[in-house]
Amino acid sequence: MPGPVTGSPSRRLRRLRRRHLGGGAPAPARPRPQCPWPRPHTGHASSCPPSCPWPLRAASRRRRSSMDVLRPPLIRIGGRVYRKNLIQEQPCPQEEEEEDFYAGPGDCADEPCDAVAVEETERGFQCRLQVPSALYKYIIGKKGETKKRLETETRTSISIPKPGVEGEIVITGQQRSGVVSARTRVEVLLDSFRKRQPFTHFLSLPLNQPAIQEKFLQFKEEVLQKCSQDHGVSSSLFQNPAKLHLTIGTLVLLNEQEIQKACDLLQQCKEDFVDQITGGQPLTVEVAGVEYMNDDPAMTDVLYAKVHMKDGSDRLQVVADRLVERFVASGLMLKEWDRVKLHATVMNTLFRKDPTEERNNTMTGKSSFKERESFNGQNILKLFENFHFGEVQLESVRLSQRFSSDASGYYATSGQLCFS
Repeated sequence: MPGPVTGSPSRRLRRLRRRHLGGGAPAPARPRPQCPWPRPHTGHASSCPPSCPWPLRAASRRRRSSMDVLRPPLIRIGGRVYRKNLIQEQPCPQEEEEEDFYAGPGDCADEPCDAVAVEETERGFQCRLQVPSALYKYIIGKKGETKKRLETETRTSISIPKPGVEGEIVITGQQRSGVVSARTRVEVLLDSFRKRQPFTHFLSLPLNQPAIQEKFLQFKEEVLQKCSQDHGVSSSLFQNPAKLHLTIGTLVLLNEQEIQKACDLLQQCKEDFVDQITGGQPLTVEVAGVEYMNDDPAMTDVLYAKVHMKDGSDRLQVVADRLVERFVASGLMLKEWDRVKLHATVMNTLFRKDPTEERNNTMTGKSSFKERESFNGQNILKLFENFHFGEVQLESVRLSQRFSSDASGYYATSGQLCFS
């Protein structure tokens, strides 16, 4: 048995190592973990050890994460501003990203707010929301998890109608502030998912008068005669002449109540400013010349006819811009551009995918855009730069339904604003 060990602690440790390892050899050094990333680098994998000398170290990652929390994205609903936090979770395949929201300063998530209609009952407080049935699933969440989380965090109960049944969502709770908070979070959640829905309706100005249709068919025939050999040009690219139109803006209307709200707003706009601008008379416009949307005419996706007022005024532009402004303020439309681009699509590569598909140039999805095959529009632009489609009197703005047709071949109309 070894005798007693004397000396300082560090010396005792070294003597013990030599005695147990034998030969007085020093203890083998543990290999230092090596960073698997190329050097130098500014990011790290989960396997990157803490000893990695290259930036970005853990402290830097924490600082960057802290800055993300301090500056979250902001969204506006009904004149109020909210911060949006993304929950950091492991991604699940084919699942939509779950989002969490909380109100910013000056909002009513944590205290009573007169802007939210909450009624007092014998059991506490409650409020009601009109929500389209198509959006119920976003409040419920996978296996009811979103609904349960909202109820737990706000200490409320959320009653949702059965799927497919239009009705009101009722939020009840013991505390008024909890009911207000739950309603606010539901509204922000619904607004986020509503923005992902494909548009169902759009405000349009028909250009399908017989004279315009005849000139458009002449344009189509001459283009195919003179430019059919150009890359990508085919008859399937052309608009349906019965559906020639100007688009003012697109809307997501998910039930009859929202459609009626849009129709009522159109009539209100007529009384408030449209009659004053138009003088209660149709607007005469000239459709002449063609132009392309993208930067390279050799790789064209959309070719459109230009439209301007016959008298040289900007009244049509003013009407369109103010309609969009009013519909955006009502929450029925999203603001996409500072001004409405007045144009009539005559050729669109989206039509190539399926000639029987609805020919509407107002919105394109990412997946559809990837499937596009552009065409060479250089010769068309050169030969038909000043092609005259004719004059037309615009008599109304219509709330048109996507993927539909009426007896004339134009889009089915849910409501309209007549200029005269």
